[in-house]
Amino acid sequence: METGNLSEDYRPLILVAEDDDSNFKLIKAIIGKKCEILWAKNGEEMVNLFKENRGKTAAILMDIKMPIMNGLEATKIIREEEKELPIIMQTAYAFTADRENAMAAGASEVLVKPISLSALRTCLSKFLPRLQW
Repeated sequence: METGNLSEDYRPLILVAEDDDSNFKLIKAIIGKKCEILWAKNGEEMVNLFKENRGKTAAILMDIKMPIMNGLEATKIIREEEKELPIIMQTAYAFTADRENAMAAGASEVLVKPISLSALRTCLSKFLPRLQW
C-alpha cells in the first residue's frame, strides 16, 4: 500500500537512556510506533550507543539518575562531539537546580517524571517537526 506521504515513512532513531524497565516500557509505548528506539541502561552504555549510531540518531532521551555514569556526565561527553543533537533529559526531581544542572550539562529540554504522553510527544515534535503522531 503506497500512501505517497513521506512523513509516514519517517521513523527517527531515538536513543533512550533509562535504568528502570517500567519507565523504558512507558517511553516505548508512547513513541515506539513512530520511532526506532535503542535502549541504554546507564550513561556509559548511552555514550557507546551514541558513538555507534552517530549520524543516524535524531534525538536522545536521557535519564539523569542512572548507575555507572549518570545522565549529566553522559550528556557532557556527547556534547563534546555533537553540539546540535536534541538531548531531552528526564528527572524524577522537579527542583529548579536539577533543571539548571541539566541545561548546564547540555540538555536541550528537561521533562519531569512521570512523563506524560502529550509532554513527550510535544517535546519530540518541537525538535523533530517531520514526526507526525
